[in-house]
Amino acid sequence: MTHTGTFYTLRPKDAPPELEEVRTLLATNNLSLDEQVEVFVVCRQQGRVVACAGLDHTTIKCVAVAADLRGEALSLQLGSEIVKLAAERGQFHLFLYSAPHNRAFFRGWGFYPLVEVPQLVVLMENSPVAIQRYCDGLRKLRVPGRKIGSIVMNANPFTLGHRYLVEQAAAACDWLHVFVVRENASMFSYDDRFALVAAGLGHIGNVTLHPGSDYIISRATFPGYFLKETKVIDHSWAAIDLLLFRDYIAPALGITHRYVGTEPFDVVTNSYNEDMRQWLEQPEAAAAPITVVELPRATATGIPISATEVRKLLARRDFTTIKELVPATTLEFLEKAFPEAVQAAQ
Repeated sequence: MTHTGTFYTLRPKDAPPELEEVRTLLATNNLSLDEQVEVFVVCRQQGRVVACAGLDHTTIKCVAVAADLRGEALSLQLGSEIVKLAAERGQFHLFLYSAPHNRAFFRGWGFYPLVEVPQLVVLMENSPVAIQRYCDGLRKLRVPGRKIGSIVMNANPFTLGHRYLVEQAAAACDWLHVFVVRENASMFSYDDRFALVAAGLGHIGNVTLHPGSDYIISRATFPGYFLKETKVIDHSWAAIDLLLFRDYIAPALGITHRYVGTEPFDVVTNSYNEDMRQWLEQPEAAAAPITVVELPRATATGIPISATEVRKLLARRDFTTIKELVPATTLEFLEKAFPEAVQAAQ
């Protein structure tokens, strides 16, 4: 067996000099260092870094091999090592980003293409059937109708603005599907956010509330969504997420429309709303187009309601103003979760 060097793990924060070697190798492969990578598998041979692959939660990124060593043995071992590392971290359902021309290379690692932004990036996963199984589950929840709407929300936390958007969309549609972002990358946990949405929508009859998944605004499909504080915008990330929705999720449920509220505050979300029109409505695609409906955001005292504002008010212990922005169920939750804030407000 050909000696392919020594493989080891590297955490970006632990070894800045070695990280620079990884950065240099990536640059020679026309790649940049992704700051969201938590850990790298690195191969060192004869004193130099000759291969690397990064892991960001369940997504493999920043894969590079030195130009003079791009034989099958080294690349296959690199793939084996990064998948093994993910398994050791309890991550078995994996995604991988690649330039389209490397699709066949990563098929050798056992990854299968999901969607592609032409000439830019392809998203792959390590299962040929996982997405179809997910869609099979969605099809069981399909409701017949001419106009089937959808909303995707983080609800961090659920506000009167979220409720208004759902009420307006439900009134305009035969049926409405609401998805709650699953990632635990927000102030409030996924379980709490889902429970607040369920409690806040209990009065609406024609709505199906769906748990989130890896296929809809997740760290795998849209990592930029979780970099809002740095205002990082990458339209290829948004395109991947939206194409997954159009090609798989919408057909499974018969979705014809997607509803969003206007976004006057958040740069990333506003950009994502704009990208929706391009990737969901354009006719040149395999799946049927989806009509994007942007509704004016609900206001309180003339100011648009936002979960961001609620979090800011919570930091200031301003429950008096929060009461004007959230439904009673959310307010009750916040008062129980932050009793010291309630006492300070009294």
